[in-house]
Amino acid sequence: MNTLSHHEEAYISITKNLRELDIRGSAVPSDLVLIGDHAFPLAMNTQGQVLMAASLFGRGRIVVLGHESYLTTFPALVENALVWLRGHGSENLRVGIHQSCKAVADNLGRSAFQAQVLGAFGPDPGVGVYVVDAYSVAPDVKSLVEFLKGGGGLLMAGQAWSWTEQNPKKNTLQAFPGNMVSSVAGIYFSEHRGEVHHLPVYPQIPSSWLSVVIGKDFKDDLEFLLRDVSEFDIRGGQVPSEVLVHGPLSFPIGTNSDGQAFLAGAYYGQGRVIVVTHEGFMGRQELAPFWKNALRWLDDGRNGVFGIQPGLGDALFSQAGVNRKKSEFSKELSVYVCTAYSDKHAEEIQEFVAEGGGLLVGGHAWYWAQRHPNEHVMKDCPANHVLNKMGLSLLGTTMKVGCYKAPDPDRAFKDDYHFRHMLRRLAGHMTQGEELKAHELAGLKKLTSHCTNYLHMKAHHCPSYTQVLSALTEILMKSGLPKVSESCPVKTPQEHLLLSLWPEVYKVSPYPDALLPYLIKDNPAMSVFYDYRIPINVNTAAGNEWISTGLYLSPGMKTYMAIPAPIVNKGWHVQVGCQTDRLCEEKLKRAPCVHECFPVTSEMMQVFNMWGGLLYLVAPPKTKVEGALVMVQVAVPAPYYKSGVTTPAEWALMRKSPAPWAELEFDNIIFTVPSDAIRALERPHDVAALWDNILSGIADLSAIPHKLPRKERFVADVQISHGWMHAGYPIMMCSSTAPELVNPESSGRKGLWGFLHELGHNQQRFCWEFGPHTTECTCNLWSVYVNEEVLGVPRAQAHPSLKPEHRVSRIEQYVKEGRDLQRWSVWVALETYLQLQEVFGWGALKKVFAAYHDMTGVPKDNKGKMNLYTKTFSVAVEKNLCAFFKAWGWPIEGATEEELSKLPAWADHPMARYE
Repeated sequence: MNTLSHHEEAYISITKNLRELDIRGSAVPSDLVLIGDHAFPLAMNTQGQVLMAASLFGRGRIVVLGHESYLTTFPALVENALVWLRGHGSENLRVGIHQSCKAVADNLGRSAFQAQVLGAFGPDPGVGVYVVDAYSVAPDVKSLVEFLKGGGGLLMAGQAWSWTEQNPKKNTLQAFPGNMVSSVAGIYFSEHRGEVHHLPVYPQIPSSWLSVVIGKDFKDDLEFLLRDVSEFDIRGGQVPSEVLVHGPLSFPIGTNSDGQAFLAGAYYGQGRVIVVTHEGFMGRQELAPFWKNALRWLDDGRNGVFGIQPGLGDALFSQAGVNRKKSEFSKELSVYVCTAYSDKHAEEIQEFVAEGGGLLVGGHAWYWAQRHPNEHVMKDCPANHVLNKMGLSLLGTTMKVGCYKAPDPDRAFKDDYHFRHMLRRLAGHMTQGEELKAHELAGLKKLTSHCTNYLHMKAHHCPSYTQVLSALTEILMKSGLPKVSESCPVKTPQEHLLLSLWPEVYKVSPYPDALLPYLIKDNPAMSVFYDYRIPINVNTAAGNEWISTGLYLSPGMKTYMAIPAPIVNKGWHVQVGCQTDRLCEEKLKRAPCVHECFPVTSEMMQVFNMWGGLLYLVAPPKTKVEGALVMVQVAVPAPYYKSGVTTPAEWALMRKSPAPWAELEFDNIIFTVPSDAIRALERPHDVAALWDNILSGIADLSAIPHKLPRKERFVADVQISHGWMHAGYPIMMCSSTAPELVNPESSGRKGLWGFLHELGHNQQRFCWEFGPHTTECTCNLWSVYVNEEVLGVPRAQAHPSLKPEHRVSRIEQYVKEGRDLQRWSVWVALETYLQLQEVFGWGALKKVFAAYHDMTGVPKDNKGKMNLYTKTFSVAVEKNLCAFFKAWGWPIEGATEEELSKLPAWADHPMARYE
């Protein structure tokens, strides 16, 4: 990443031996707008305006100067440009110079170039480079574009602001003569005057947050597109993605109430693009007026043929009266209409649009994102291989649909969100103290998400990407990293943004080590292991499985890992950090995301995490590996105890290891806690014995083998995504509860209701769950069982809600309110199961759970599942339980009653007294 790109090499070549460019004087240049993957600035003023630029198109090269006088006032720059434009290996020293630029020929008299003044370019002038002003290209546009595409070099100079003043009703971006050629390479002369002063020539391509701008106001485009359109009705079953509008010449057209765009347009070269984020919207009758306008806008007066990808409906195109045909992509079309699900012909389509074609793309990316969880939409989704260059990208997020008001062209981007406008406003706020308006502050969360997605492109070859990355880096370095902790939470949108974006910028920065002083103020030196070997022996069942290494990387620390070939490109990952919750809270006690995950795609890989963290290998499901060895170049030892492996003597030393996080791995469970919680723990085997018994109890009630298919994990964190604890892999808990896990004496006396509750959640199964009623109910069966059967804590003591008087009161209130299933949840619903257990014993519940293990054809609706549960439990206890469940308000069907009528009725059930 740190090697020079082609663009950087080109910049160095063009600015060779130049230290400054004094553009002060009477010549007022145009500000240049740059788009695409190849256009980059050569000269930029203090306002971020680009006054000189270069780019590539096809096999050719182009340099554009913002005023024609620069062709003679900077002869050294011109000669450097001609050398670069000629290209490496070309022996053609002939330079064609349009007669309007004759003075350039005079300046080249002593150079190696052979200058030839031409009245016009002609079909085959035989030159390697051509010099022309921006006003004289009109007769030769097609020839010049073909010359450039075929490998020629083009030096063009001029300004467009005076032309715009003389042609106020024309679209400067496409009608100004110079733009008819330069725009195919992503460089546009704009109608804006450039400020002139003394410009230093920087050693690298110049950049500034001020250069992150919108290149057009799009008022005229929106007026055209929204004629007779007052709203966008996208209600129905079609689920769209969001489109990220990130280019200087791209703009949102339709947005929902959250400001997410589902419809957007862009200029690209001489052509135009529209993206709609579900192909079904192209056939909606409610959108017919818009499509009529859109098709005309894309055709741009050519009255050409519209090629519609086979499989797409064309009823609305018929109503619009356009000349259409079913067709795969062809350069002979005027407009190509296609879906977003292929990158076939990507480069040809980009070239087609750059040279003046229209493109209409319909489709979403959320389904692709679901099917490719280890890839990133911005970089890897096929549609974005076509669209990214055009300043539009499909995101993997879905968006809510509805009927949304069309934007007001007069207010476009004054109050509405645009990625570049918001990024520039943020930079001004963070670096210059400019005030943000209320709606702009509200938009910072969305900007954070969009910046994160944008950075994931990792398009370091693309100057527009590096300009945005540079702007973000400038913002972050100026602002610093907010201090955040339990005692010092962050609350403002600005601080949220900084906490989220710092690691994203750090990950993609070409010079991440230079950012560390701005990030890490207190990073004490720790002892390390070198060339540490980790044996890999796994046999995974369902779900990914973390393999603890006992190693820790401090913040910003990088290490190399040697990976055995059998696990490369097999779905394995390396994870740095154990806290995997992503936080969305208004008050943050830590950054929203503090872990990193790296796919194992090579035998040698580098891993790191700006925040630091414990080091894991993550094995995919259904994987068996024995005897493999992973070697870690350098890492910090962490306190790590493993039952049956770590000896008391080893633990006496290991618990003093410097890492701030520790792990205790037992037969069926692993605890990740702050190291302070275990520094004084001398007998971890006592903790192991307690939790081995608890997990055996969990398995007993679930009617599964005592050796769990995957060890449960508890991970402590200063803040989690929801609740005081939550289930999953891992089970997350707040750090303050960690000492309770490793204190067997206290646990035996007080019980461990909350921890058991979450372990119970992980045992719940859809087939016998009746969400949302039992979501927070049936998990408590494991809390009751383990407390009573393992810890010896009666249910009435295990939780205050299970005191007899509370239980009776709840039942009576439920009956009094009409046995409404909407109120049958949590503690009320738990009574149903406890009444069954208290009569039939835990064995009955075990039999029921066991019966479901191999059951197939389970209904998906609650009513069907409740009837199945009634039958399953009745068979298990050999009694007809219909009356009991009906007394609880369950929707027991006649067919169920008929099927169970052969069993003895349970007439004296606990609810009979309430009949």
